[in-house]
This record gives sequence, C-alpha cells and structure tokens, in this order.
Amino acid sequence: IQLVGGRVRETVVNILSFGYRFGPPQSVELMFDLRFLPNPYFDDGLRDGTGMDPAVAAYVLDGAPGREFFSRLVDFVEFLLPHYDEEGKAYVTVGMGCTGGRHRSVAVAEALARHLREAGREVNIEHRDSEREL
Repeated sequence: IQLVGGRVRETVVNILSFGYRFGPPQSVELMFDLRFLPNPYFDDGLRDGTGMDPAVAAYVLDGAPGREFFSRLVDFVEFLLPHYDEEGKAYVTVGMGCTGGRHRSVAVAEALARHLREAGREVNIEHRDSEREL
C-alpha cells in the first residue's frame, strides 16, 4: 500500500478516447467498446462536431442506452478505484473506443472525467483520435 502523509495515495485515473478504425491503444487496464451507442456521425447536423459539443454529448448520453451504460460504468469504476487505491496502484488507464474516436468515445470519456473530478479524484484525459479525418 502506498502511503502519502499516513494516508493511502489515491490512484490517478487516465482516460483515453480512441477510434477502433485507428487501432486500439497499446496499454489500458480497462477498455470499453462504445460502438453500440447511437452514432452522431449519421446525423448531418452533428457529424462535424465532437463529443465535446453539448449537442453531440446529449445525442450519445441522453437516450436510454447512454444513460443506462453511463450509470453502470460509473458504478463499476467506483467499485474498482478503492481496490486500486488499496493495492497502491499509481494509475489506471480507462480506454473508451468508438469507430472514429470523435463522437461517442469523447462524450463518454468527458462525462466520466467530469464525474470522477467532482468526486475528488485526480483525472487526466486524452482524445487520441478526435481531430483525425473521418
């Protein structure tokens, strides 16, 4: 167990969004395939945006599948993190993948980062493929 000032040091969460089209990331501890969620690419008004845009994020997360998945994802990650803390794991990397790495993976990654930061967790986020051509 890693102690900092007599307390267990919390595991840092690294979140990586990516597109399966460009290959999965090399090193992640947890990887989620989001290609089952509604795809904003097929909506002409959303195609050119990213998951950072509120309308794109709403399209992905506000429907029944998005809400239920995110709730279950949060429950799962919140279950795991204290165990990683106790093991003294310095960081855990969570990969979020969709087809191009621009819409669904970015929206879910941003929502998870926001949730964990609000809970007081240190979070780093990277959107590997969000600027690539679709």
